Amino acid sequence: TRNLQRQLDAEMDRLYPDQLEKNRKVVVRKGRENYLCLLNFEEAVQRLGPGDAVALGLMARWARASRDGDMVGGDFPAWLTDMLGARLTVDLTDTRGECIYSACRHYSKCFIERTIRRARRAEMVIANHALVMIQAAIGDEGSLPVRYVFDEGHHLFEAADGAFSAHLTGAETADLRRWIIGEGRRSRGLALRLRGLLDGNDEAARALDEALKAAHALPGPGWRQRLAGEAPQGAAEAFFAHVRRQVYARAPESPYSLETGTEPPIDGLAEAAAKLDGALARLQRPLAALIGELGGLLDEGADELDTSMRNSIEALRRGLERRGILALKDWRAMLGGLAEETPPEFVDWFGVERTSGRDVDLGLHRHWVDPVLPFVGAVAETAHGILITSATLTDQAGDGDWAAADLRTGARHMEGPVERLALSSPFDHAAHTRVLVIGDVERNDPDQVAAAYRELFKASGGGGLGLFTAAARLKAVHERIAAPLDEAGLQLLAQHVDAMDTGTLIDIFRAEEDACLLGTDAVRDGVDVPGRSLRLIVFDRVPWPRPDILHKTRRLAFGGRAYDEMLTRLRLKQAYGRLLRRADDRGVFVMLDRALPSRLATAFPAGVEVRRLGLKDALTVTRDFLALDGPGGGGL
Repeated sequence: TRNLQRQLDAEMDRLYPDQLEKNRKVVVRKGRENYLCLLNFEEAVQRLGPGDAVALGLMARWARASRDGDMVGGDFPAWLTDMLGARLTVDLTDTRGECIYSACRHYSKCFIERTIRRARRAEMVIANHALVMIQAAIGDEGSLPVRYVFDEGHHLFEAADGAFSAHLTGAETADLRRWIIGEGRRSRGLALRLRGLLDGNDEAARALDEALKAAHALPGPGWRQRLAGEAPQGAAEAFFAHVRRQVYARAPESPYSLETGTEPPIDGLAEAAAKLDGALARLQRPLAALIGELGGLLDEGADELDTSMRNSIEALRRGLERRGILALKDWRAMLGGLAEETPPEFVDWFGVERTSGRDVDLGLHRHWVDPVLPFVGAVAETAHGILITSATLTDQAGDGDWAAADLRTGARHMEGPVERLALSSPFDHAAHTRVLVIGDVERNDPDQVAAAYRELFKASGGGGLGLFTAAARLKAVHERIAAPLDEAGLQLLAQHVDAMDTGTLIDIFRAEEDACLLGTDAVRDGVDVPGRSLRLIVFDRVPWPRPDILHKTRRLAFGGRAYDEMLTRLRLKQAYGRLLRRADDRGVFVMLDRALPSRLATAFPAGVEVRRLGLKDALTVTRDFLALDGPGGGGL
């Protein structure tokens, strides 16, 4: 996560006290959408409107001082977005598909390209799991590392699931059309990217013209409105219109996102899928031809092209392969699965993504049933060595059950020897923590849940982390307790409510000893808040997996109810692990869901008693236990 990247970057100051040496040897890598795009900034200056000068002036000052142009979790002051708005701050990042590489006048000093070049020479690259997997899967940006350390290794399964999945959706296909044609205010198409590289090459010109024509079969501007109005245009929109009808006809009615299986298809869907497959084939051919022409240019100009130009051409070839050919191959394979049969290693489904009761995306999704299989093939089998570490890799207490770790990390698929090491915790969990399950709060009543959070935060005097399994419940609680906590002198921060990014919220929470923070998964896992700043964790309900189509398929493959319980124990273990970060920390873990089964208690360390009691008694326990470590208290 970005939070962990920030923590590891800070730890590197101890290894490399000299900042110049650190900048040479350590590089933080993120996706392109995290970095300021200098061309976008230039265009914003050219469109200067009333009141824009101050905002862009501040952005210019930051860009000159920034280490790497990272606007999401880097050295960009997140509060500027709240003050100046997103349009002239975070919207100036390199949005997917915009980059024109060497055709950009800022290419030589581009933050992204400089970071990529530095990473090739660095001794250590700090990247997230997904970026590492994607680079390994598609061979992006040249040679791969040979040694990996995956911290928070319990996330490998989910990271692989995201990196190796495929989505034939309206948003994905519309994005490919923009990338090829260049529609939109800031979109830049293939013609601009290839400008000057293939002049005089008739074959390349014909291939480019065919690609631009074929891309019109993909969803164009306004596709969401046309689908909602049952007026699709082109082969892709016609297919998505049938998908939408199938989902709405068969999925239970809900204001949230919907999904349904692919069998049996409604009338007309198979024919629409076949027409879309033909349209994608007509687009795939000219893109492959362009890759060939660029390869020929590298061959013919071997004695004339300078390094910068060779790198630019190679980047364009990889972009065409990654954004075009690979995506089209995956999509066509998925459409083939509708006509024949989905391979057993995959699970396919139709889905409609909804926000605030509106459709924002829809289409066909494909995931691996066991996503660590491609991870092992793309990363583990090509590396000299991998270290996977996490405090929550094993399922049970003590040395643990390694079956869960082997399942989640792919160790059971690795051909070479796998060494397993379990280290005991240096902390006295039984003495320094309390685990309470409150039995008289109705979890489905937002007023009761909010009252429990309010009183527990007051009892601890702040330092409380509220965890939620759904953002909607978080917002409902925040709305009810923000004012009372403010009157009590306790600052309340909230993910999905405050405009600041999660990393900044956690930084404030860490610095303010008596602040409280509400969050979901991103603040449950891998957050390091030592000392009294975090002394109470309140979970709104047992974090069971959501029973969607993907999870149901994996549940059948990996052990039924035992698989559900393993995932839930690991989530509880990860949340509980936020409490003790130093030997003198102490804290209280509260579950507001009386339905926590006793068999899940092994999520907590041996010797830690799980006490079931009412809210009034829980407040007394919390107040008394934490008062021992408060100002003027007895300490430890």
